Amino acid sequence: MYDVVALGELLIDFTPSGKSGQGNDLFEANPGGAPCNVLSMLAKCNKSTAFIGKVGNDIFGHLLKNTLKEVGIDDTGLRMSDDVRTTLAFVKIDGTGDRSFAFYRNPGADMQLTEDEVDEAIIQKAKIFHFGTLSMTHEEVRKATKKAISTAKNNKALVSFDPNYRPPLWDSPATAIEQMKYGCSVCDILKIEEDELSLMTGQKGIDDGVKYLQENYHIPFILVTSGAKGSRAYCNGVGAFKQALVTDKTVDTTGAGDTFLGSCLSYILEHPIEEMNQEKLEEMLLFANGAASLVTTRKGAIKSMPALDEVEHWISTFR
Repeated sequence: MYDVVALGELLIDFTPSGKSGQGNDLFEANPGGAPCNVLSMLAKCNKSTAFIGKVGNDIFGHLLKNTLKEVGIDDTGLRMSDDVRTTLAFVKIDGTGDRSFAFYRNPGADMQLTEDEVDEAIIQKAKIFHFGTLSMTHEEVRKATKKAISTAKNNKALVSFDPNYRPPLWDSPATAIEQMKYGCSVCDILKIEEDELSLMTGQKGIDDGVKYLQENYHIPFILVTSGAKGSRAYCNGVGAFKQALVTDKTVDTTGAGDTFLGSCLSYILEHPIEEMNQEKLEEMLLFANGAASLVTTRKGAIKSMPALDEVEHWISTFR
């Protein structure tokens, strides 16, 4: 059995790494991609994980395949393409650690995953299946994603969804919203960023947005992240809020939301959704916020996820 299986993008984040002797920008090739960031944090939480996706049969694809093995993610479902290159993303980080992206994905290998390449046997062994919208941007990989979701549901796995909206990768916001709504219609666990919530629901307030989701999609477990403003969880008719652990040591916010979600999924695996109450939700949010805060002090994502004892120590420094 796998605790969590994820499908989606696996790519290289080229992150700023200073200047050369000639004054040119230097970039570090950091393995990334939201679904595997989530799985990497779950692996740190001692959970068994597997990934389904596609990279190029090139130097970056082999780097990514080796990275999965290094961090303890099963790569049985990883496919390698001889025709299309591994997707690349160049990251620009401002003075506060916030990011903007330039993607080299026209096409990228992650877009080329087909229905036939989805290993259903892996999903059939999952307790939770996780996906995002980057595997919904184009028709072929969208079909693959929907096949995986159907397999997960047929096998009674919980379905986790993170919209992870990246405007440059969509032909229009309307198309993105359509796929975000589809994700909400099939998921049991939703992690959504505050701005994404507003975009998708048309509601300005978080509580109003969550109410819209609950009334229209009946999602059992909803997580809303607001960056430095904290995070919220809604389940079983109760809500909880925890402030972010803001640090002046932030260097890169890449993967913070994925670290948060991986931590929450780990908690859900140990505490069934039907047993969640406000106390448990607050306990979960505190740890998840701590893990997300700590990962912002490191560059990259997949290889930067913190161990459990590191998170506990980090949280203790804020008390």
